[in-house]
Amino acid sequence: MKLTNSQEEYLKVIYILEKSTGKSRVTDIAKKLKITKPSVNRAIKSLRDLDLIEYEVYGEINLTYKGEEIAKEIIKKHDIIKMFLVDILEVDEKDAEEEAKSMKYAMSPDTTKKLEKYISKIMDLGDLDCEYDKNNPKCQSCIKVTIKNRLSKRKEQKKLKA
Repeated sequence: MKLTNSQEEYLKVIYILEKSTGKSRVTDIAKKLKITKPSVNRAIKSLRDLDLIEYEVYGEINLTYKGEEIAKEIIKKHDIIKMFLVDILEVDEKDAEEEAKSMKYAMSPDTTKKLEKYISKIMDLGDLDCEYDKNNPKCQSCIKVTIKNRLSKRKEQKKLKA
């Protein structure tokens, strides 16, 4: 199923709202995306027709299993691109955030997997002695810290060799 960029953004926002506040409503989405409620209502209808959300008028919006899985992939793609830009290419954090937002729509799932594999190879994460779960926010945070530490060590080693 090919979603529009807009539909992907709605799924991402709904997922984030559900995880951070426990609920997602039309008003919440409109505020987060800085758009009108009628615009959100049109988008919600299209997502409901695709069986990505469950929604009763004036009620809470809940992702279906399928919708949640797609939202996780969207967020993961953004995070992978941003990590590459910041941690590998050393792009400024703010610039990387904006560029990752745009780039995620242009990359195929296959390219994203290859980029993730490349980052893992560069970061040498195969030696982690844990039950790593890529969907666990705590694990994602730990990986980011581990990567930053390893990159800092690599930079120091390069400086010493120069």
